[in-house]
This record gives sequence, C-alpha cells and structure tokens, in this order.
Amino acid sequence: MNLHEYQGKNILAEHGVNIQRGRVLSDVKNVLSVADDLVKETGTGWFVVKAQIHAGGRGKGGGVKLAKSLQELKGVVSDILGMNLITPQTSKKGKLVNKVLITEDVYYPGEFEPEEFYISILLNRNTEKNMIMYSSEGGMDIEAVAEKTPELIFYEDIDPLLGILPFQARKIAFNLGLSGKAFIEMTKFITLLYKSYVSSDSLLFEINPVLKTSDNKILAVDAKVTLDDNSLFRHKDYESWRDLKEENPVEIEAKEVGLNYVDLDGNVGCMVNGAGLAMATMDLIKQSGGEPANFLDVGGTADAKRVEAAFRLILKDSNVKAILVNIFGGIVRCDRVAQGIVDAYNNMGDLINIPIIVRLQGTNAEIAKQIIDQCEFKVYSAVEFQEAADKIMEALN
Repeated sequence: MNLHEYQGKNILAEHGVNIQRGRVLSDVKNVLSVADDLVKETGTGWFVVKAQIHAGGRGKGGGVKLAKSLQELKGVVSDILGMNLITPQTSKKGKLVNKVLITEDVYYPGEFEPEEFYISILLNRNTEKNMIMYSSEGGMDIEAVAEKTPELIFYEDIDPLLGILPFQARKIAFNLGLSGKAFIEMTKFITLLYKSYVSSDSLLFEINPVLKTSDNKILAVDAKVTLDDNSLFRHKDYESWRDLKEENPVEIEAKEVGLNYVDLDGNVGCMVNGAGLAMATMDLIKQSGGEPANFLDVGGTADAKRVEAAFRLILKDSNVKAILVNIFGGIVRCDRVAQGIVDAYNNMGDLINIPIIVRLQGTNAEIAKQIIDQCEFKVYSAVEFQEAADKIMEALN
C-alpha cells in the first residue's frame, strides 16, 4: 500500500524523526487559515506547495512550487489543486491532484550551505537483510546517479535481529561527508528512520532529499513510503489511510471479489491458480511473442462464479487480444474448472469476443479437455506448454 508524502511524514514524526513541517489541504478556500497555522508553528515566511499523488518526479511536472507570500500561495494552490499532473512515473493522462501539502521553507540562509542527500531503506532479498541505500547526491534521480556515478551510492545491510548498530549509523554519516553537529544529527536521524521503517512494517522508506540545513539540522524533506499489505491487521490506523482514488480501479475490484490481480501493460490476459504457475505462465506468454496483460491468481477454488469474475476483470483491458487459462487441478478438479469456463462464457454472452486458450492439468484433465473441445465457443484446449504457446501466437496473429 502506497502512502502520500504527508502520511509518510506522519509516521516519521511519530518516531521522532525531524521532518519538513506542513499542512495538507484539499480546498483552496482554507488556504489562508492553514498557512496562518503553519506560520505560527514554524515562523516560515515562504511556502512550498506539493501535489499529493502516488508518483515521483512531481517537480518536473509542475507539481511542486514555491510561494513567497500569502497572496502568491493562494494562486499556486489554485494552480495545483485539480490539475492532471503528468510525471515520468504516471501515464500520459497523468493523475488528478485532490490534495496538496503546504510546507515550511527549510532552505533558509545561514552559516553553512544546505546539502541534499538520498537515503532509502528496503529489503535486500539477496542477503535476506534490510538494506540502507544512501548517496551524497540527493534531490536527483537516483537511477541517473547509479548509472553515471555508481561510486557515489553506498549500501549498508542491517541484520533484522540486531537492528541498526551505532557504528553503522556513524559509518553512514561519515560516508556522506558530515562532521560536527551535522554528523551527530545524521546518526540520530538514521537510527530513528530505521526504527520508523521496522515499526510500521514497511516495504520501502525513501527520503529524497534528506536535507542538511544552513544551521546543520537534518530533515526529511520528502517521504515515499510503501507499507506491507499483509501487516495492515497490526496497523488499523494506517489501513484507513488507503487512498482508493490513487489506485487502479480494476485491482480494487479484484480485491473486493477475493482475486489476486496486478495490472500490466500487455496483450495476453492470464488466469492461473498459484503464484508460481502464474509467473511461469507469464514467461510462456513472453516466449510465444506476446506480453502478459496481468497477473491473476484465482486461487484453489476456480468455480464458475470465480472464473466469470476473473474474465470480467481481464476484459476491462481493451489491449487484451487473447486469454490464457492455465490451471493445475490439485485442490480443484479440472473438469469443474472447464465447466466453469463454459458456464462463464454462457453468462457473459457477447462480452467475450477474443480467443481463449485453456490448459488444464491434474485431476480429471482428460474429461476437462473433452468439455472444452466440445463447446461451441472460441475456447481452445492445450495439453503441453509449447502447444499453449503456439496457440497464443496463432491467436495474436
């Protein structure tokens, strides 16, 4: 589950991490009162307005702007609220901005030059440990830094049983080139950031930039956070933060009917039982010259109702030119799945106007093949993986 910046900062603040303070707003009518509260809390004279969408690169699309007065602030908020923000991480249509975050200006003049750093925490699946990835080149596309100057990116693996140790926090601060007060502040920041990551059961905490201010304070200026959906039962307050307007409506519908569905950019729909078989099926589609349009795991109870719901989800994607059903009949009998496919086809009438390739293996697979072969619809059976791949290629051509 992805969070907005202001929600991620709320988690950080709960754990004592210094953040760029702000107020979230969804109506331009409340700008002045919200700004007045922020001025009283922070003493800021300028304001940074940030569009709240689930995508990076907001500044490049005009979703992050500076306002140097209250009057200017009202105009900036009006410009951003309600806009379709297009960034490198959105579709061509962009995303509608329903909320903005008005924050204090933290790039104020002082004794030292402000510096920006990049810090993220995620799971390193190769080492089976949490990993802190960090760089002195904050405020930039970390992908570009990794490509052009990989020596400027550092990694620190953290044993999940021991947690982050003091020497590791000091090592990170040292590699970032800090000293004195800023060094001490950074070690504290890193320690509390890791605590926030673990306590919230997050999959990702990305802070870009982490700012060293002109008076050597360390602040989280941004926060990109992804929570583990499987842990939300432990965080009922976080679960209520889900913004359905930012999520794929088809994936939301799939969750409501109990299907595991992930939308992809392809032309062959997949209906499979089991995550491992689903991954193999997507490989099969790629090898046949197609592109998987989705990941869809119907689970172990692929009855007619469930199959029909899966078909309806797949067919919402106009790019789908064929559907591959690949079911292993272990828990569920293949003949029941085959009958479910035929019944679903009957119920949906003219909605299905593309070929369906069905590969059923396991209990009563031979009976299932007879049911598919004898039906009058554009449903074609396959036994082997290669046979299924060939029929996908025929369907696409």
